[in-house]
This record gives sequence, structure tokens and C-alpha cells, in this order.
Amino acid sequence: MREWLRDLYKGESPRAVAFRYGLLAFDLVTLAYVIVTSFFPSSPVIFAADLFFGTIILADFCIRAWLTPSWGRALTRMATWADIIAVISFLGPLFAQGLGFLRVLRTLRLLKSYETLRRLRRDFDYFRRHEEVFLATVHLGVFVFVMTGLIYASQVQVNDAINNYADAFYFTVSTLTTTGFGDIVAQGWWGRLLSVVVMIFGVTLFLQLARVLFRPNKVRIECDECGLTKHDRDASHCKHCGTIMHIETDGAV
Repeated sequence: MREWLRDLYKGESPRAVAFRYGLLAFDLVTLAYVIVTSFFPSSPVIFAADLFFGTIILADFCIRAWLTPSWGRALTRMATWADIIAVISFLGPLFAQGLGFLRVLRTLRLLKSYETLRRLRRDFDYFRRHEEVFLATVHLGVFVFVMTGLIYASQVQVNDAINNYADAFYFTVSTLTTTGFGDIVAQGWWGRLLSVVVMIFGVTLFLQLARVLFRPNKVRIECDECGLTKHDRDASHCKHCGTIMHIETDGAV
């Protein structure tokens, strides 16, 4: 059984590749579910979906743990902690009503998107060619939804202006973009501290995404000698082999 599962998770057979892309599709569906349901209150349908997703994530996590030769190394990966937190946040409230607040932690399932990027980068040239754009988008998306969850958890009981995830999301985006309409104001020192974090780090990530979209650091041009495909915009020599590069430029650095 262990060798059969190892082949599915690690092998290169058509069946193994199809299985791993099935898991990838499940990860993407789970990420979409986490985002969409964060805007709605609990209901019997969401309760059943929580049980479904939590059970599959737990089963997948247990199998990976069984196949992992070094747990110490596995615990250094964000995807491992994303799975642990996801299992707790999906299944915890099912067994104890007082653990309902853990639902906010499932936004950390977005950390799984970094593992998704690695898989797609390995298998698709399109993702490799636009790696900076996808990575910057994921950075910003993960930050926005994790901060939205933290703001909701810290403000929903003390702030009359924040009653649901939609309110928290609106506040996060308006703070991140420095629009600051003033109709929602964070309450307490914890809320103000989160607002500062959103403004400082959120604006940085937003500007990083804008930069890679309109003026990336690297240009894609292949070196004739060593085949290196990405170089600095103002490079005169290949960093790998030293060959003189002729990169067209408009004069701006």
C-alpha cells in the first residue's frame, strides 16, 4: 500500500501525474471556497462542505506524513503548516462550538498557493515565463485575505462598523490603497496596529505587483553561449558566462 501511494504522490507515470493534478484542482477549489465562504455566515450547507473539505485535507495530510522520510524538514515548509491549520479550522468547530473563531484561520490555506505555483512552474513554460507576475499576485492576494481575516477576528466584537467579512475586506482594501474613506475606523490598539501593518506592507506588495506588470527587473533574452534566459534590464554581460549581451533599451533604467 505504501509503495502504491508513494508512486501516486511521487511517480512519473500517467496515472500519478493525473492524480497529482487532481490534487492541484482540489487545492484550487479549496482556495476559492475559503475566499467565497468567508463572506457568508455559517449554514447547514457550509457545515457539510466544511466536513467534506476538512476530511479530504486531513486524509491527504496523513498520507503525506506517512510518506515523508523527514518530518523536521517538512515542518519548515509553509504548505505543511497551511494543511495543519486548515484541518484545525475546518474540523475543530465541528466538535466544539467554542472553536468557531478558528474559521478565520482557514484564510491561511492560501499559503498552499505557493506550492501550487511551484507545481505549475515545473510543468508549464507559460508560468515560468511570467513567474514574477504570478508570484507578486500571490503575495498580494495572500496578504489581503489573511489580513482581512485578522481584522475581522479582532474587530467584529468591538466595532459596530464591521459585521462580516465583506466589511473587513472593504476596510483592508481601502487602507491598503490609502484611500481611507473614514466610514470604518479600526478600534483599539490591536486594530490600529493591524492598520499600520496593512498600510506599510500592503502598499509595498501592491507597488511590487505594479512594477513587475509594467517594468519588470528581468528581461527574457537568451544568451548565445550558456542559454541563460533572464537578465537584468541594463545588463551588458551575461551573469553566468560573461558573454557580452546586446539588450535593446529605451535609455531608461
